[in-house]
Amino acid sequence: MHRDQSPPRARSAPELVPSLVVDLDQMLDEFTRLPLQAEFSFDPEMPALITVEFLAERGPGLVWRIGRELLHRGLTAMSGSGDVRMWPTLPGDQPSSWLLLESEEVEALFEVPTSALAEWLEATYRVASAEAELAGLNWDGFLRELLDGPAAPSV
Repeated sequence: MHRDQSPPRARSAPELVPSLVVDLDQMLDEFTRLPLQAEFSFDPEMPALITVEFLAERGPGLVWRIGRELLHRGLTAMSGSGDVRMWPTLPGDQPSSWLLLESEEVEALFEVPTSALAEWLEATYRVASAEAELAGLNWDGFLRELLDGPAAPSV
């Protein structure tokens, strides 16, 4: 049986989606887990990106911006490439997914419970459909900056 993995379409009137705070585990090695919390935030003005802040007990948290589609697909299949990847763990009592974040300096693997995240992502798609994610982008400005570099301020 093939499960439809397409993101849900937007429904009627937009509503605000409160942040989601979840308990997750950072895998320090294959046997050692560090429990922590992460806050997932959605901005309807930039619906393609989800801001994830990994909350530290002391000091500032670590913030990553991750594609909403990558998170949605990562609940059920391998998703992403490069710096951010997500895929489901083996079936078990509590459904979860692995979230791998990499940079030049660090690599971090997290086990994220999927039930609450799936419901929360569903709510974000009710506010802004997958089709509407890129509608508000200034493509001309984006391409100009990509090809020419940042514009110099005019004097």
